Amino acid sequence: MVATVATVQCLYPDWPAPANVGAAFTWRGGGSSTGRYAGLNLAAHVGDDPAAVASNRRAVREALELPVSPSWLNQVHGRHVLHLEGADEPAAAADAAVSDGGSVAAVMVADCLPVLFAARSGTAVAAAHAGWRGLAAGVLEATVAALAPPAHELLAWLGPAIGAAHFEVGAEVRAAFVAQDDAAAAAFTANARGRWQCDLRALARQRLRALGLRSIYSADACTYADTERCYSYRRDGVTGRMAALIWLR
Repeated sequence: MVATVATVQCLYPDWPAPANVGAAFTWRGGGSSTGRYAGLNLAAHVGDDPAAVASNRRAVREALELPVSPSWLNQVHGRHVLHLEGADEPAAAADAAVSDGGSVAAVMVADCLPVLFAARSGTAVAAAHAGWRGLAAGVLEATVAALAPPAHELLAWLGPAIGAAHFEVGAEVRAAFVAQDDAAAAAFTANARGRWQCDLRALARQRLRALGLRSIYSADACTYADTERCYSYRRDGVTGRMAALIWLR
């Protein structure tokens, strides 16, 4: 479901999460940023005006009626998971966050795959930043392990990310995944340049199913192709970031 609240445009996951779970993905429309960051840039590390970023973050909190400000991570394309313990926590180096109440987990993306998790019991949620490096390093496995409910009691939602048609990678990337699981080969298609088109969503689904998750939902928007609604690092280089957020009401 797509909706606009004030100057914040969001995609809301279409999944059967418990009523006390709030979740949203922010499009780039609206916001205070200008130039190459034009729109609702939520990243403070990309060169945008800090005042514009702060204004955009306030707008998201107000529009989504968040209980506290999101806990923004310093994402490093790794597998570290931060267990959020309170409101307005300082930024920490991590690529996923887990909350069992009192915090808003958030990850920023501009091509990488955001993955949101919710326990069917409504007792825990998580957000993971899953680019190819994080996927290969095991960020999804680490996030599921950090959640108290077992995998079969979790829902997962894969948000907008770069699609396979626009995500070209080298042989070393394919080799990194195939070395861990032969089935990963199905997520790569050879192209005419001797390289590979990589399907991040397919890789994420494989790994989640291997963990025991069966309730996996997805938004299939391609950040590279959707020039109006999405920031894309691979398309534009210098650009802003969108966010996937999840919290317990």
